[in-house]
Amino acid sequence: MQTKVSTKGQIVIPGPIRRRLGLRAGDTLDIAVEKDRIVMTQPSKPKYEARMVKDPVTGFLAIDLGPDAPTLTSEMVRELLTDFP
Repeated sequence: MQTKVSTKGQIVIPGPIRRRLGLRAGDTLDIAVEKDRIVMTQPSKPKYEARMVKDPVTGFLAIDLGPDAPTLTSEMVRELLTDFP
């Protein structure tokens, strides 16, 4: 697979690779030069322990990942659901 470098030095990671690695807009990548190669790696993501809780407003069950978990935007949920079987 190939990609081009823009005039601003930006590259696009092809969609199949982004999906395979679970990369989302805003994710951070570490980048290094090893010999003649550019190597990008994903920093390890913090693990969140999920638990079921009752929403105090609606009374419905909800998944809680804890106070330090990221807030999902509508776009993030939409992207997650596109990969849902």
